[in-house]
Amino acid sequence: MTQGNVTLTRRRLTTPRAAAVAGILFAVLFSISIVLMRLFIPADLSDSGWLETGAGRVSLALGLMPFAGIAFLWFVGVVRDRLGDFEDQFFSTVFFGSGLLFLAMTFAASAIAGGILASYARETSQLLGRDVYVFGRAVMSQIFNVYALRMAGVFMISLGTIWLRTELMPRWVPVTTYLVALVLLLIVSLSLWVVLIFPGWVFLISVYILVLNMRRPSSGVTDGLTSGQLAE
Repeated sequence: MTQGNVTLTRRRLTTPRAAAVAGILFAVLFSISIVLMRLFIPADLSDSGWLETGAGRVSLALGLMPFAGIAFLWFVGVVRDRLGDFEDQFFSTVFFGSGLLFLAMTFAASAIAGGILASYARETSQLLGRDVYVFGRAVMSQIFNVYALRMAGVFMISLGTIWLRTELMPRWVPVTTYLVALVLLLIVSLSLWVVLIFPGWVFLISVYILVLNMRRPSSGVTDGLTSGQLAE
């Protein structure tokens, strides 16, 4: 019985910290990848000069993206585990589904960029036709800045609602989450800089969770169900 209580206590102590670390890793890796792509892939969809001057750095950015995705999956899984018996099936389904869709679309857009790079590296003298190249760039931008961002907004709204209903976080956290999510849902832009809003939010939330977890004494962790208990 004692061993079971110790295991449960350790689980509740490490789970929030694991979520925070995973969220921070995702935010850092994803942001680095997006910044590299934005700096070396021009906004002009018809400009293919980056295939010669920035191919190496874009390849690095694309190489970081899978690891960012792994960290994001870990973040989602640990957050769901943290909810436990208080998980609402409806909002958790929307939360989990939108997170997976965001990740899938991000990988799809990255794969398109990788395909363009691979085609150029294979036969530089016979690069994809201009129309095909522009189409690929346009699809990549649409996936990233329209569909993936909307899914990120839905992800944030569903998680904010879960936090609000379970009181796992102070009220200002879900309220702020709603406001940022509305920006992602309503904004219309093909600039990759807009994508950084989401990892920025994940980073801030993760740091906040980590700080609360480090401040909390081990003797006060028995159930960890409310924001007050999180902050103690």
